[in-house]
Amino acid sequence: MPRFNALGFGFLAPALIVVALFFLAPVILTVFFAFTNMSTSTGITGGDYLLSQSDLRGVKASGVSDETYDALENAGYLVDDAGLARLAEARDQATADELAALHSGAKFDARRDMERALKDLRDNRIRSTRDRKALAELFKTSVMDERFGSEAAFRTALDGVGIPQADQDILVKEAYTGWVWTTENMKLLFSLDSSYRYAMNTVIYVTLTLGFNVGFGLFLAISTFYLSPGMAATFRTIWFLPRILPPVLYVLMWKWFTWDTGFLATITGYLGIAPRNWMLDTATNAWVVVILINGFVGASLGMILFSSAIKAIPSSMLYASEVDGANRWQQVRYIILPQLRWPILFTTSYQTLSLLTSFEYILLSTDGGPGRATEVWALAAYHTALNNYGGNLQYGFGAAYALILVVIGIAASLLYLRFFNFKELVTKPRIEG
Repeated sequence: MPRFNALGFGFLAPALIVVALFFLAPVILTVFFAFTNMSTSTGITGGDYLLSQSDLRGVKASGVSDETYDALENAGYLVDDAGLARLAEARDQATADELAALHSGAKFDARRDMERALKDLRDNRIRSTRDRKALAELFKTSVMDERFGSEAAFRTALDGVGIPQADQDILVKEAYTGWVWTTENMKLLFSLDSSYRYAMNTVIYVTLTLGFNVGFGLFLAISTFYLSPGMAATFRTIWFLPRILPPVLYVLMWKWFTWDTGFLATITGYLGIAPRNWMLDTATNAWVVVILINGFVGASLGMILFSSAIKAIPSSMLYASEVDGANRWQQVRYIILPQLRWPILFTTSYQTLSLLTSFEYILLSTDGGPGRATEVWALAAYHTALNNYGGNLQYGFGAAYALILVVIGIAASLLYLRFFNFKELVTKPRIEG
């Protein structure tokens, strides 16, 4: 028995690895990112400490004392021992000694004043303006616009310019450029009007496309069932083409069919109708095309599954119904459809989850246009986290969008299992004696 269990586990191990890598790991990472403020500006591995001039307004509003604010805004240049040591290392000791003799302990409010002090040197004259500018920065007492690699280094610099401890805690928080844990993503998500628009677009997209997928797939499976085997195989092959075509090529064909220089515009042009883009001309046109593009792909999969399930129905049941005088519609209603509950459950569940999370066909065809009319929730997550026009990719906020989809997908799966009575479907058949 132990050897059997070990063998069984060995066969299950690849499946468990796949589930862990391609399901559990992405979900865990999505939850992780959703509660951070990670973006292009923060990076994903931590950050430095930097106070820029543009941060001063936020520093003022954060509650630092007026003395600290003035020290940050009006910090100047001080000829002290630390600065002289840096000058000796950067230039030479003689230059440092002469500057100390002339200006030791002197404080200058502006860099040009510090540069003038360096220009006053006679024995060790610094002729280059560029050199004087660079050497002047060695005596800078401000922490503004200077990048520090660690909190300890930043606090040391704050101590050096006399910033009190209470204000240091505020400045450390304001100056940190890396990511932090936050719940602001969820608050922002439900405060934006665009979020509710994307949610409504998703409901429209999933509902209409799912109805088309399942309904048209059933129609194709049932109608081809009553055809001759050769003709049925031909029709199924034709309708299966959208599934096997590469998405880019498939959408390119639709663009050729619907754009203002494509097939439809050419045909309608012969009728005196001005050329128009039947894919992006209006929001209604865009929705029709998006649903048809995705609908034919999903219907082809449903057709294959339903056709296989129909073939598994015992032919004796159909023959008996014909003997009893049943017509085609009665066969479909009372024999075929009741025995397709499990395939319909699987197809509906699979297509719902697929439509909730997939967006590649919308991205390739309309990219959410016109005017974000076809921007669904999953596409919004992609645009936010990986491809937006602003340039600052918001990984955390995009993950928050995706996390909502994960929750909805799990809830939808449980609802389908309940609605289709999954427990009864998997119950062992009763054998009557």
